[in-house]
Amino acid sequence: MLRSIVLLAVSVTTLAVTQAHADVYKDVDANGNVKYTDKPQTLPAELINVRTQKTDVVAMQERQEAEMKRMQESNAARQQTAARGADDKAAAQLSAKDKAERCTKARERYDSYMTSQRLYESQKDGERRYLSDAELTAARTNAKTAMEELCK
Repeated sequence: MLRSIVLLAVSVTTLAVTQAHADVYKDVDANGNVKYTDKPQTLPAELINVRTQKTDVVAMQERQEAEMKRMQESNAARQQTAARGADDKAAAQLSAKDKAERCTKARERYDSYMTSQRLYESQKDGERRYLSDAELTAARTNAKTAMEELCK
């Protein structure tokens, strides 16, 4: 019984090895079609030297994992760059909007100072202290300087 199992195992292994190393022939039929086969129909067929090698599954998986990791890192870097660009653009728009608002307020303050005959400061007790002519001129000059600086 044991002898027949060993004999069966040897014959199966031999059969598998012979099929793995089968010859491949290139055959061209009457219509000019090229066929590759292990059993040519006509005998002046060209024997093709085919070299095969067993695929190393572990090495292939490691290469795929390395490639996936590289692609993920590349994608993450691309997303960070895009996010940074979007943040910079939003900050530029915000600063441009903020600058425009400051310019508008400075212009309104200057116009108000120029059209007002009297300016005052509010005191802590709610009383008003009106500015003198020299203080009024200085306030107008400062408002004009601020407006020119903010509205460049």
